[in-house]
Amino acid sequence: MLKVGLTGGIASGKSVVGEMFVVLGAHLIQADAISHELMQPGEAVYREVVRHFGAGILNPDGKVNRARLAEAAFGDPGTNQPSRIQDLNRIVHPAVLRRQEEWMAEIGRENRGAVAIVEAALILEAGAAEDFDRLVVVTCRPEQRIERWANRAGVDKETARREVMRRMAAQFPDEKKIKASDYVIDNSGSLDETRKRVEQVYAELKRGT
Repeated sequence: MLKVGLTGGIASGKSVVGEMFVVLGAHLIQADAISHELMQPGEAVYREVVRHFGAGILNPDGKVNRARLAEAAFGDPGTNQPSRIQDLNRIVHPAVLRRQEEWMAEIGRENRGAVAIVEAALILEAGAAEDFDRLVVVTCRPEQRIERWANRAGVDKETARREVMRRMAAQFPDEKKIKASDYVIDNSGSLDETRKRVEQVYAELKRGT
């Protein structure tokens, strides 16, 4: 089995690329989905996040409001509110990494020739690159990130720009991610162009299993 980390900056298109890999036969799990599960009421991570960031991040039903948590964690340069993203990462990342390892071990038991992909924005930032046999980074142009975030969140471009810039400040720049990666998928062009590159990368990954 080949363990693959799929990473990239905010709104670069990681999920789209991940879906393309799945169509080709890869197994995929999203760190963001794991994090969402771990922050459900009753989970240890949920309790620790609420203890650290306060009940103000919760909805009336007791579930975490992810927008409020992001606001509390990333800070707001306009109001000099400091970033607390490292505090959030220290709570969430260890549990996410454990769940990823369990998942990859299960895939390996079921299929020794599998390509198991973990899609995560902060693989390098979390110091988890060594957990993988190969690292794939997805990139696109800065302006495209803003347009994609605006469309995804249903906000205007200026609001999207502020949010993208805020989140990018907590991530390594593309140049650093590219330098650390084995494969780069440029998602700046058409979906067909991206798909062709994904097919090339997947063929090489399969040869490594």
